[in-house]
Amino acid sequence: MSKTYFASDFHLGANARLSSAEREKQMVRWLEASAPDADAIYLMGDIFEFWFEYKTTVPKGYTRLLGCLARLRDSGVPIHAFTGNHDLWMFGYFEAELGIPVYKAPIQINIGGKQFFLGHGDGLGPGDMGYKRMKKVFTHPLSQALFRWLHPDLGNRLAHFASQTSRAATPPEERDWLGEDKEWLLQYCLRKISRGVEPDYFVFGHRHLPIHWQLPNGRSQYVNLGEWMFSNSYGVFDGQNLNLHFWENENGRVVRNF
Repeated sequence: MSKTYFASDFHLGANARLSSAEREKQMVRWLEASAPDADAIYLMGDIFEFWFEYKTTVPKGYTRLLGCLARLRDSGVPIHAFTGNHDLWMFGYFEAELGIPVYKAPIQINIGGKQFFLGHGDGLGPGDMGYKRMKKVFTHPLSQALFRWLHPDLGNRLAHFASQTSRAATPPEERDWLGEDKEWLLQYCLRKISRGVEPDYFVFGHRHLPIHWQLPNGRSQYVNLGEWMFSNSYGVFDGQNLNLHFWENENGRVVRNF
């Protein structure tokens, strides 16, 4: 039976439970294990801790991952990627070199007769106005042109420092389930349903918490893919149902309401 795979928030370039290099090897093992029965593989954003494409330069490293993606694409496995808030500066390298389309906004598609609403998840839902304003600055062509004037060594150093500072400032309680009223992506799903958008599955990353939540319309489910810095969680759609799994992690848990 063919399957569709979803994963998000690998944050390669940042160390966590494992080093970035070891996590990259894990990711490659997962890709190679998934490929034989994959109808498609969706990488849902924040593949990298930081990624900025200059006209003739891309970030150093990630050779195993990029080589694996190229090999799978050459063998005919469809792979799709989304930008996240850490790697939103993708400007054509994945498309030109790997044949992987990159989406910078949510999409709604049909997979195996089911409707999927897919996106990384950053900037969606109520609140977080500071980030939403910052994202407009980061995605503005003038800001990107000015950043290109920085030497890549300096630009990467500044970006990684900003990422580490932001992560260190995240309160520990925000890494736990906040409750239905405070989970902003869940609230985003409810808002979309109220406006007539009722897919079978809303699938996001960004939240860094594996979540599988039945929504009150009785049809739609909200699935957050979690992350690979600690949980190694990913989603598999088998043609009938979408479920969360854990790669090389026997202690993974999913927040669910059914």
